[in-house]
Amino acid sequence: MNKGGWTRRRVLASAAGGVALAAAGAFPMPAIAQSKKLTYWGGLVLSDTAHKLLIDAVTAWGAANNVETEVVLINVNEITQKVSAAIASGTLPDVFDVGLELLTLLSRQDVFAKVDDVYERIGSAHGGWFEGPAKASDMTAVAGGRTAIPFGVSGNLLMRRKDLLEPAGFTAAPKTWDELVTQAAAIHKPPLSGLGLALSNVGDGNLQTSVLQSFGGRIADDAGKKVTLDSPETRLWLTWLKDAWDKGLFAPGNTVWDGSGDNQAYLSGQVGFIANTGSVAVAARKDDPELFEQTGFSALPAGPIGTISPVSPQSRVINARSPLVEEGKSLLEHLANSEFMNEYFQYAIWGPVLKDQEQLPAFDGSNTILNGLLDLAKTGTPPAYPDVFNAAYADMSANFIIPKLVQRVVVDGWDFDKAIAEGQASTQAIYDKY
Repeated sequence: MNKGGWTRRRVLASAAGGVALAAAGAFPMPAIAQSKKLTYWGGLVLSDTAHKLLIDAVTAWGAANNVETEVVLINVNEITQKVSAAIASGTLPDVFDVGLELLTLLSRQDVFAKVDDVYERIGSAHGGWFEGPAKASDMTAVAGGRTAIPFGVSGNLLMRRKDLLEPAGFTAAPKTWDELVTQAAAIHKPPLSGLGLALSNVGDGNLQTSVLQSFGGRIADDAGKKVTLDSPETRLWLTWLKDAWDKGLFAPGNTVWDGSGDNQAYLSGQVGFIANTGSVAVAARKDDPELFEQTGFSALPAGPIGTISPVSPQSRVINARSPLVEEGKSLLEHLANSEFMNEYFQYAIWGPVLKDQEQLPAFDGSNTILNGLLDLAKTGTPPAYPDVFNAAYADMSANFIIPKLVQRVVVDGWDFDKAIAEGQASTQAIYDKY
């Protein structure tokens, strides 16, 4: 199956693991003659405890509802590959986890059952949904209804060295990008660099797209067709970035870092600030508890027009061709219960998606990673916002147009007009393909 340009070449290869359990009980539904078995593919995270919590919750639901259950855990980076193969072979599970890219792609192909009713019930029972994950997971425009129930959110958090900043008089996270430069300058003492933001051709380098947008810049118009990179706002953003560069605040080599460059710089004590999805924090908590305790986590700073901090929801979906769609809805509603999610959040390292989850003990302030993820959930924005998240935008990001524009200015010494003109032309050529 290859509708909408989906190919296996887009799959990220990764090791996979799995485990299965089954249970039976009494389900208050009309009787079905044959036995019922529901298969759920859940995403592997970095915690065996989180895995057990999920398996136990699904198994308990099955036992209470006379449904045999099988839980298969798959590395989140391999879910696209597994789902692709399952669609081709007709063996798609009844319920499974998806990231935003796969949700966006398959919602266009009628793979998922509509879950508007469950979404509304869960939201009503839990004080409503946070705006960022709610908008990001809404596929109504392409599918005619909601196709997913988000259960956790991730995205870039700003990580900072509190042990260096607090003695310098900075007890709170920087609220704006200008404040970030001010704080970074105060602790910049080579070989420690104030800023560990990647400006290279890797995913971390695309953070600058969000910074650009927070300064009012846009990649394209509201129709997602005409590129609008050449603007006064883009020049304003470049002025901010070039000023920080000229002050020498960025870590050496950050324009050629690979994907782990910022991680290693922070973990080795070479930088005061980075933006990261949380993998660095997990590594520090395990291998360098002292550094972990010295680290503060917060949402990305704001630019002149506000905060642009893209959130990426992880969601649960139901196979539209499953004979157990209603049972799947019941399971998704069950997995949104506060008791389970409170425990799950503490080990799975996702941010909340429902407003009353802010009151859970998991977010009482004692877990600094979850503090940052809560901040992200409350202030985060849908992917690409205020631009349109479409295939052209994804292609632009995959070609690292914005990091390359930055490199023209800070490495090659091009003036703003020349660098922006090249970026405008390159981006329009990408958009014209779509």
